[in-house]
Amino acid sequence: MKKLIIVFYALATGISGFSQQERQVSHYMYDHVSINPGSAGSIDMVSAHAIIRQQWAGIEGAPTDFILNLSAPFKLGSTHHGAGLSVWRDELGFNQDIDLTASYAYQFSVGGGRLGLGISGIFINREINAEWNPVHTSPDDDMAIPSNEENDFAIDLGAGLFYQTDELYVGLSSTRLLESSFEYQKSTSGTGVTKETLKRQFYLTAGYTLPLPNPSLEFLPSVFVTSSLDITKIDLNATLLYNKKFWAGVSYRVGSDVVGMLGINVFNGVKIGYAYDFQTSALSNTSKGSHEVLIGYSFNVGIDKIPQKYKSIRYL
Repeated sequence: MKKLIIVFYALATGISGFSQQERQVSHYMYDHVSINPGSAGSIDMVSAHAIIRQQWAGIEGAPTDFILNLSAPFKLGSTHHGAGLSVWRDELGFNQDIDLTASYAYQFSVGGGRLGLGISGIFINREINAEWNPVHTSPDDDMAIPSNEENDFAIDLGAGLFYQTDELYVGLSSTRLLESSFEYQKSTSGTGVTKETLKRQFYLTAGYTLPLPNPSLEFLPSVFVTSSLDITKIDLNATLLYNKKFWAGVSYRVGSDVVGMLGINVFNGVKIGYAYDFQTSALSNTSKGSHEVLIGYSFNVGIDKIPQKYKSIRYL
């Protein structure tokens, strides 16, 4: 199974590095602030969302992710602003990586909705702590694999626009703007250095709330596109919301997975969701799918509001 870990390095980052550069989540509609600083404070509530994901269950060294997002509005004089904080911990093989993102957005009233213009600062820590099994090929035979414990960090930036009304949201953003890099020593003697350079990422996200003839039902289609210009991933989602309390949905990750989703708005702004990714790629012969849990909480903050109402629980 150790050989599979080496395969993960190659699949996740290519030749230039070791760690999974960008997260993959099924609850992307609750993960705006981590990739688009313009969404910070976009609703008049403090909101927190945690996402826990076990990808490719049953395969040793597969990615395990924990994401915590916080977003809050605030007011300076007559102007509206937003602040956001996101923590992402990713474990992949021998990697244990942490990204910490702090976001700020200026909020404008535009066309019956709110437009956020945001910027973020990103602290990125990369840690490799390998425990090699002697029955497998030694890392000393491959100059691309460090044989010692390594730890390096970098600073990067993100920027984005996020617009929403009570029925629609659209976001456009980019992270890794500086394309920061990390260096790993091959050995304690310093012979051989491997460099990992982060690729600039671009994101497009959009969603709409469509009332149905039955007043208890609403249809919530959405799309999420992420691209490094070399690789582009597209998620398409269709969710049905019942009585603003229960939801069930299905997503298609183009060329990869089909995702089933269930959730409930429990009480007083608390929500719980679950998603299961059915593998449709070659990994389906080895993996038992991917599991993902969402926990969210939102509450009012009592500041003067830009007049808005929200028909969809995805905003809460």
